[in-house]
Amino acid sequence: MSQIAYPPRTTAPRVSIVIPAKDEARNLEVVLPQLPPVHQVILVDGHSVDDSVATARRVMPGIEIIEQTRSGKGNALACGFAAVTGDVIVMFDADGSADPAEIPAFVDALLAGADYAKGTRFGAGGRSSDITPFRFLGNFAFNALANLLFRTHYTDLCYGYNAFWTSVVPVFGLPDSALGKRKDGHFYWGDGFEIETMLDCRVASAKLKVTEVPSIERRRIFGKSNLHAFHDGFRVLETILMERPHVHSLANATAVRPAPSIVGLAQLSARRSS
Repeated sequence: MSQIAYPPRTTAPRVSIVIPAKDEARNLEVVLPQLPPVHQVILVDGHSVDDSVATARRVMPGIEIIEQTRSGKGNALACGFAAVTGDVIVMFDADGSADPAEIPAFVDALLAGADYAKGTRFGAGGRSSDITPFRFLGNFAFNALANLLFRTHYTDLCYGYNAFWTSVVPVFGLPDSALGKRKDGHFYWGDGFEIETMLDCRVASAKLKVTEVPSIERRRIFGKSNLHAFHDGFRVLETILMERPHVHSLANATAVRPAPSIVGLAQLSARRSS
């Protein structure tokens, strides 16, 4: 198996925080001032109709703002990753559920040798103030399935507070953020809420070193969550099953490789649903 060749990693990494946001002005006003001083903060605006962009610029004048090219959280993150100039990327939600004070712990995990620092609400020291019993049971079941198929030891598959070295981004194989929208109106695979589970699966497939970091999930400050337990639960299950066939090819990945075939994934999805 060929090894992924990473560039040398610094002991004093420049940290870039990527924040996808759509109509989160009230939350950004609270969250952004709480962020620690870092090399770069990128807000990826999802075509907001409120004053998210103006608010972000007002409370953090040095913030970098880009507009996502398509739709969906996955596309927003891909756009943000493409604009990163730091050595480490932190994925951070705009709704106030993630604690900015935990960012140093994620960076410390990377400095200690991890390729990917994965937040966990269910490991020792973690917890959630925003998860229902139904979602907890669903997450438990998805964890068990993913750990069985990918031979991992995840304790919290469905959590999006993660950090990783910028050099591993090519392993994710995300759809090119420069692509236009699909003519049929559907997302490219990886553009939607499947992104977090997809990253975890591809990290496992590529045999990256993962360290789980205890995290305390807080309740959203303002507004209503876009999470839909049944729909998004089926999406997580679909993602685990869709990503499973790529284990062998991803395990032999090099540092730079093309994104997986969107056509091939669509055909596989059609076969599974038939």
